[in-house]
Amino acid sequence: MRSATRFLLMAWSCSVAVAGQSAHEAVADLAIGRKIFESQCAVCHGQGGTGGRGPSLTRATLAKAPDDAALRNLIKEGILPEMPGSWQLSVREIASVGAYVRSLGSVKPEALTGDAARGAAVYRAKGCAGCHILAGQGTGHGPELTAIGAKRNAAYLRASIRTPAESLPDDYLLVEVVANGGRRIRGVRANEDPFSLQLRDLAKGQFLTFRKTDLTDVRYLDQQSSMPAYPDKALSDTDLEDLVAYLAGRRGESK
Repeated sequence: MRSATRFLLMAWSCSVAVAGQSAHEAVADLAIGRKIFESQCAVCHGQGGTGGRGPSLTRATLAKAPDDAALRNLIKEGILPEMPGSWQLSVREIASVGAYVRSLGSVKPEALTGDAARGAAVYRAKGCAGCHILAGQGTGHGPELTAIGAKRNAAYLRASIRTPAESLPDDYLLVEVVANGGRRIRGVRANEDPFSLQLRDLAKGQFLTFRKTDLTDVRYLDQQSSMPAYPDKALSDTDLEDLVAYLAGRRGESK
């Protein structure tokens, strides 16, 4: 009788400990996360998270889950009515699904022929820091490159350098406006609603907000990029491969 009572008390203590464990503290298991994702999540997000009825998850930054804690909470609570909550999953299972989803947006390192050290010199020589921020260095309106190697593969990087207008990010839109008085401003759209438009000015990198009633003209420059193209005459194949090797190695380091 005493043994049975001791066993029940131990089981109760373990269950309380697990129940009190936060999703942040739970140890994630990618294999568990993948199994749950493929059986319960892929019906909307697609096998491999490439998208379907639900959005694609193969990106490093998710709009509604900017960090791991937010992602785990989203998995637990859902987004009604489109996405049901996962009340049936344990904290470890939720953590495991979150870890697997994060893995979908991280590009695996590739074997590249370029020299990253020489690529850093190309990056400086071409003035890339004038439009991009990398590890806190640089200014401008271009996408941040601190973790670009974890977000984009080498093929994408090559294409975005040679022909940037053909490799635009999903949320990138170049806009040209004419304000009252004839001032013409071109920038990257930051926010827009029916009454206002916010741009990041290409000339100074400042955020500018306009009431649409104060604009005499608005042009949406689809499939255009503020970044100049670098054909082989402007950037040799060797320099390109060195630059790609350098960027592919930028995976979120602080320096």
